[in-house]
Amino acid sequence: MEIMIVISLVFAVLVLHRPITLLFQKLYIRRQAKIFITKETFYHTIVSGRIKYYNRLSLEDQHKFLFRTYLFHKSKRFHYIEVQENAEMPILISAVAVQLTFGLEKFLFNYFDDIFVIKDDYHYGVYSRPFQGHVDQTGIYLSWDNFNKGIMGLSPNCNIGLHEMAHALAYVNFITQTDEDKHFKKEFNNFSKVARPVFTDMQNGYKNLLGDYAGTNYHEFWAVSVEVFFENPVRLKHELPELYKAMTKVLNQNPLEFATNRTTIIMQQPHALKAI
Repeated sequence: MEIMIVISLVFAVLVLHRPITLLFQKLYIRRQAKIFITKETFYHTIVSGRIKYYNRLSLEDQHKFLFRTYLFHKSKRFHYIEVQENAEMPILISAVAVQLTFGLEKFLFNYFDDIFVIKDDYHYGVYSRPFQGHVDQTGIYLSWDNFNKGIMGLSPNCNIGLHEMAHALAYVNFITQTDEDKHFKKEFNNFSKVARPVFTDMQNGYKNLLGDYAGTNYHEFWAVSVEVFFENPVRLKHELPELYKAMTKVLNQNPLEFATNRTTIIMQQPHALKAI
């Protein structure tokens, strides 16, 4: 009899786990939506002043973008190394992560609790060359000076924030498999059918818009492709049209088709609830 009770309890937990989890997620989102409404203007001021991508979105998508940025920001611990912390730093870093995943369902990179913000180039492990950022099991690391250059467009085809978030997206989907996005994983196979031949040509000495670093290994090819996709979409589409098309599918967005809408945000709580 006791065994049957235990089995019944285990079965009930297995059956009810997902609906209960979804219920708690909905309640959490509703609670956060109410808080977000009081912060939206502040987020809009910071993001609209620095992230060009955001300013090309429609009014509804801007609202969705900011709410996702808020949720990403809230889900991480930010650590500052030899750099003075300010309020815009975690918001801008969160916004770049949201830019990358804006067409996807999963956007929080739940495996990563910690983001480390370092002043400038730094050394990591046994590598002799300095790093601008990296991703490993301990967190996401970014050089703030280089991150700023990327979002300000001071380095052509280069955005270290997008680059490292691209690594993080691949990490949670293929390495830890802790925050898998069904669309992304399915389309990445199709992306690779197009991308692998381009990567192989680069390793054999072929030069293209992506630059030599993209030929280092396939992980870097992916991250650099993300950078160029957002930073120079017109030229990427012209010079590598099949790769560009594959990028639009795997990320489920097209930077060249955004509606332009600079209208002031009207804050309405129901919109926040469907923002994710």
